[in-house]
Formats: sequence, structure tokens, C-alpha cells
Amino acid sequence: MNSDRHAEHKALLAPLRAAMSEFDSNTVRAELAAIVASDANIRLSEPFGTVHGPGEWLQQAYAPLLQAWPDLERRDWIVVAGADEDGADWVGCAGHYLGTFAAPWLDIPPTGHVAAMRFHEFYRFENGQVVEVQAIWDVPEVMQQAGAWPLAPALGRSWQVPGPATQDGLVDRVANAEASAASREHVIGMLTDLCRHPGEGGPEVMNLERWWHPRFNWYGPAGIGTARGISGFRHWHQIPFLAAMPDRSQHPAGTSCHFFAEDQYVAVTGWPNMAQTLSAAGWLGLPPTGQRITLRSLDFWRLERGLIRENWVLVDLLDLYTQLGIDALGRMREFNKARTGFSDTTGVALA
Repeated sequence: MNSDRHAEHKALLAPLRAAMSEFDSNTVRAELAAIVASDANIRLSEPFGTVHGPGEWLQQAYAPLLQAWPDLERRDWIVVAGADEDGADWVGCAGHYLGTFAAPWLDIPPTGHVAAMRFHEFYRFENGQVVEVQAIWDVPEVMQQAGAWPLAPALGRSWQVPGPATQDGLVDRVANAEASAASREHVIGMLTDLCRHPGEGGPEVMNLERWWHPRFNWYGPAGIGTARGISGFRHWHQIPFLAAMPDRSQHPAGTSCHFFAEDQYVAVTGWPNMAQTLSAAGWLGLPPTGQRITLRSLDFWRLERGLIRENWVLVDLLDLYTQLGIDALGRMREFNKARTGFSDTTGVALA
């Protein structure tokens, strides 16, 4: 693997990230045009959908957010790059968009206080340009901060997820190819063992202690929350998830996973990258519809002394709810009508 080209891709993306740290719209527009191909597929989480090229991306996603958060800024705490198993080159970024929540956004009522929204964004490069983006913004996190969460409460801890404990996620060196490969194989081995349960036996077949640090943190999206250690991970995420969808990993058609690694960091993206049947109750308060669903889960892992110490997971939950016929944003609009003085985009204004 030519690691130098991955450093170059991160360097090409750096001016855009810097422009977004202050978020002057003209500068951001220029940097997007410089690095993103005019026909790039920009795959955004619900409710934005897929747009094409830098202009649509700015207009459909960033412009409304900037209007609601006029002092918008971007803060990255993970930036890693590498090639996936097919040789495609990716840069993965994780961090927060933050700013003063001054006006409604997606009809989420403003708080007048600072708000933060986690993002996981993956950029695929060809010939020095971004030709594809896969990105999840944790919109439900903003709903929670506004006191406007319309669905079941999270089992895990809801909070502002931190960056790496080691504060070394902005990898600015040429990666060690052998270390990167070992990290990637460790994560793939862990996921392989996870998928052995329940088909091959009880929880013991997942060999969690072999792969995970005893004090690991699993940082799920708003609506699922954070869990710590094997016990927390199993109780607040894994048991409800597997009980509701025991056939996960058995329906690969139409899904894809792009793994790449840089030293102790591993990343995966896919649109979607999981498919399973919601056959039992217990996960996110959802009923057992018997429906086949797909999930977009964009993840980062950090290894420490050969074990996974931190795992950042963003799932496009709003897309999941849409597949099940649940209009989460619509339900939020309904109960927010009770807020004195709040006006939503339907024109309903309350005195």
C-alpha cells in the first residue's frame, strides 16, 4: 500500500475542513468546488437523501444548518485514511458540528444555547478528487438537546460523545502498513465472532474478552447511547439488538462494507452495510413487524495494546424509522405545537 497517497488525500481535504471550522459560506463553497467532483454522489443521512455535486450538497444540507446555527463551526477529532479491500481510497472523519441554536432547523425548536451534532463522514477519492461521500449526521442528538425527542428513550447514556482518549485521532504521519493491517484484521475478526451468535451457540462464541478492552467505551448514536465495558455493551445495546434481529449478517445482498485502517484506528462505511429482519420486540421500543430492514452504520475503532478500547458508531436511525413507516420528525412537530411561541414550517404558530 502506498501510504503517501493517503496522506495526500488528507492534505487535499484539510482546506475544506479548515474553511468549515469558521464556516464562511463563500469560502466553503470555493473549497467544496475545488475538491468535490461536479458529479459526485453525496449520500447523506435522513432526511437529506442523496445529492449530486458540491453545489447541491451546500444548498440542501449546509445552508439550512448555517441559517439555524449562524456561528456554525466544524470540529474534527478523527481523520484517518486508507484503502479498502477493493483498493478504493477513503478518508474518514468524525467530530461535531456546533453553534448557537438560534432558529428552527428541520423544525427542531431552537434553544438559544450552544448545540452540538456528531458526524461521521467518509470521502472516496479518485484522481485527486472526492467522487463519493457517505455521511451520517446525528440529527436525533439535536432533537434530544432541544427537549424534542419523540420516540423511546435510549437505554445507554445520552451525552456529548468525546473524541479519542489519547487525543491522537488527527493522524498526520505516514502510517505503519503492518500495524494498520493488524488493526484491520483484529476488527474484522471481532465482527466475525460477533456474527457466530446465536447461530453457533450462546454469548460465549463471540469471544468478547479476546477482542475488547475490559474498560472499552461503545459510543452509539442518540437513541441508543453510550455503553461501557462488556456488561454495559451487552445490556444497553447488544442483547436488545440481537433479540430483535437474530438473523443479522445473513442477508448480504445489496449491502457493502468498506474497511480501512491507519495505525491503531480502523474505519468502516457502507450504504447500507447491514440487512436483517425485525422479528421480535425489545430494540428501540419498536414492534416486531417481521419486516426486512437495512441499516447504515458508519464506525470507527481505536485499539490500545492490541484490544479495542473505543468504538464510535453512528446509525442512521431516522432512515430506519422511515423504513418502518414512522415519521420521527413529523411526530416531533406534533408535540412541539404545545411550545408557546414556536412556529413550525407548516405555518402553525402558537401565541
